[in-house]
Amino acid sequence: MSTENEGNEVPPAPSAPPVPVASPTAPQGAVPAGNEPTAPLPPVPQDAPAIAGAQPDPAAGAQPGGPGTPHAPGPHAPGPSAPGAAPGGSWPPPPSGTPPYGEGPSHGAGGFGGGGTDGPGVWGASYQQPAPKPRSGRGGLVAAVLVAALVAGGLGGGLGYTLAKDSDNNGSTTVSASDSNAAQVRRAPGTIANVAAKSLPSTVTIEAESNSGEGGTGTGFVFDTQGHIVTNNHVVADALDGGKLTATFPNGRKYDAEVVGHAQGYDVAVIKLKNPPSDLKPLALGDSDKVAVGDETIAIGAPFGLSNTVTTGIISAKNRPVASSDGSSTSKASYMSALQTDASINPGNSGGPLLDASGAVIGINSAIQSTNSGGGFGGSGQAGSIGLGFAIPINQAKYVAQELIKNGKPVYAKIGASVSLEDSTNGAKITDQGAAGSAAVEAGGPADKAGLKPGDVITKLDDMVIDSGPTLIGEIWTHKPGDKVTITYKRGGQEHTAELTLGSRAGDN
Repeated sequence: MSTENEGNEVPPAPSAPPVPVASPTAPQGAVPAGNEPTAPLPPVPQDAPAIAGAQPDPAAGAQPGGPGTPHAPGPHAPGPSAPGAAPGGSWPPPPSGTPPYGEGPSHGAGGFGGGGTDGPGVWGASYQQPAPKPRSGRGGLVAAVLVAALVAGGLGGGLGYTLAKDSDNNGSTTVSASDSNAAQVRRAPGTIANVAAKSLPSTVTIEAESNSGEGGTGTGFVFDTQGHIVTNNHVVADALDGGKLTATFPNGRKYDAEVVGHAQGYDVAVIKLKNPPSDLKPLALGDSDKVAVGDETIAIGAPFGLSNTVTTGIISAKNRPVASSDGSSTSKASYMSALQTDASINPGNSGGPLLDASGAVIGINSAIQSTNSGGGFGGSGQAGSIGLGFAIPINQAKYVAQELIKNGKPVYAKIGASVSLEDSTNGAKITDQGAAGSAAVEAGGPADKAGLKPGDVITKLDDMVIDSGPTLIGEIWTHKPGDKVTITYKRGGQEHTAELTLGSRAGDN
């Protein structure tokens, strides 16, 4: 794993020019104080309409990028960094015949500049032995005292070394923290460390590969003891139609897997381990309807392929309408009324669990808001977390997963009316014509029975405000076929309400 230099200059180290061992005095010329800076080390180079509740349109709504990590070459190393500015002053002067550090290309203010000539006492100049001075008797006495002092100093130094060595052999003088206190304070029930320790063994890193060798990495979690793993549809999409799928647990155990069922519209998929172990521990499922803004969240995943990564945050919004796709021309959008979290979620977190403070799953991490103009789940130029992650509420995902395990295909709720997918703040408008030339209001469908007509603008579904077609679809899909809902709509400037029973559509086609 490579890291990028953040541009910080290497701090100069205090130094003074060396003095020749055989010299009784220092070289001639000005000698800087011991805290004068030396030359810093140069920085290291771095290398059109759709039936509401039916198959969605890929151009719908906002397009947050899903955090699944594609297999791609490693990040391109940036070009070599320009050398950092050197501290001011001219110490130390350069060796004879060598231009001073900083000459040549400009290094900016404060770089080594000024003189490049050698003079007496400069760095690198030859040492000149000073002429001896006549000694007096007093000088001889001083020399004798110095010799005695050096002998005593040598004895003292040797004794000190011996005592220090014996002290090292007898034990350390450092103080260690109490292991019991650390366990009680940091890993007590309900703490992040405790939740992570219990939840990580039930998460897997998923690798999907197509027949052509393309693929990506995502995350999933143990759904039941039979070996079913829940994840995102876009995580396993590459392995469909004969591709390869594997799931790796944090302890290193790796299993081949197969897709049991996938729901593109919900962005939910279920895979099953081949020859699953007998000690699987499914994660407990929470109640996403009871989640409140401000509740703590814990996300587990493999951001950028870094398996078993734990991040934390809060629920920053609920019922956030999200339409997501991978940005490709053939991609169809997924819709959700999402839990929004500021826990760090990046490509590779897709399909991983979003947990509450007790460790219960409240959502499946599915998409991120991206400032990347290309958008999408993968490809080059992937964006990182900006604190806007979106998770499919577990109440919805649980229903979808159970349908996939039971029937192998998803079942969607619908009202049987085609609505515009254009961005709007006024509501979801029923179009004049349906997809592929079909009727905008399905004959005998829920909307038809409730009296809805082309041109009507739906503004509420129960108490949820509807501001666009994608929002309506996402909200319908939080319900099950057969649920009764109240529709508020406008016709000719007048507001009306109607009750209807949601219909159903099986499969993604």
